[in-house]
Amino acid sequence: MEKISVKASGNYDIIIEDGILTKTGELVAPLVKGRHAVIVTDDIVDALYSERVMTSLKEAGFEVDKFVIANGEASKNAENYVELLEFCAEKRVSRKDVLVALGGGVVGDLTGFAAATFLRGIAFVQLPTTLLAAVDSSVGGKTAIDLKAGKNLAGAFYQPKIVLCDCTTFDTLPEETFADGMAEVIKYGAIADKELWGWLEGDMAETNIEKIVARCVSIKRDVVEEDEFDTGLRQILNFGHTAGHSVEALSNFAVTHGSAVAIGMALMTKISVNKGYVNTNEDIYKSMVNMLKKYKLPFTTEYSAEQLVGPMRSDKKGDGGSVNLILLKNIGECFVQKTAYEDVKKMLEK
Repeated sequence: MEKISVKASGNYDIIIEDGILTKTGELVAPLVKGRHAVIVTDDIVDALYSERVMTSLKEAGFEVDKFVIANGEASKNAENYVELLEFCAEKRVSRKDVLVALGGGVVGDLTGFAAATFLRGIAFVQLPTTLLAAVDSSVGGKTAIDLKAGKNLAGAFYQPKIVLCDCTTFDTLPEETFADGMAEVIKYGAIADKELWGWLEGDMAETNIEKIVARCVSIKRDVVEEDEFDTGLRQILNFGHTAGHSVEALSNFAVTHGSAVAIGMALMTKISVNKGYVNTNEDIYKSMVNMLKKYKLPFTTEYSAEQLVGPMRSDKKGDGGSVNLILLKNIGECFVQKTAYEDVKKMLEK
């Protein structure tokens, strides 16, 4: 069992423990005054884990309702957001009650945004069931839905009451979904932790995924505590994401988030090398490519530089004619560089 505490606008614990879903009720009950819980999940996770979470909540004295969406990024939309709000109103959820996000990043983002805005803010908890959600989206309080113009363009910073991570849920993930999560894990090693990178070069992901999750969450915790509202340091967590979001959008989300981020990381690493920003004699681009191959992730794209820059102009962190790129000096060391879109295009063309 690992326990990591986050001190932000709302303080909370992240508990990583096999089988912890069966303790949901007893761990959530002391954190909320109400006894009405709405589980928000998707149609795949629902069949796998909803019953044990619902049982746990009922045993702790909660009345439980459930709202189910279709699995996939396409469900993180305004229609489902409004439907969830209407559902909560219909079920007479009060300000003292709680929303329970059971699933991956789509469920967590949607639930968190609904919690932040329903009745001007009610409690929510995160129960991530994918590796990607466990190491990234469930921690830090970013909640959002997608708009037609791009990903995560409507949302709020809103911290959960607790995050409960049961790594045994990863056993039911398709290989591609687990690989998506590994892209985010690789990101943490690349930007902040060369020791973690070394673990990934070995077999730690197969033998002790709990330790890897805890290390990634600790890195994100440290960043969030310093820059909760994403105005400075927290932007390093977007390594690979700016170009990755373009790949997602251009493919109409046929390319998954993790695969898109992997491509974005390879592109940003190559730019770092080409621009001479790397402060080591090591071939970090080769290291990145080998790492992505090891975890069955892509590192190239057929989209042109001009195509990739297009969606970047709608990036929520864009600033007029420029966007912040996260580039590498070494494995485990990165920096933020504000770059004009035309310069980004030139960099990508090479």
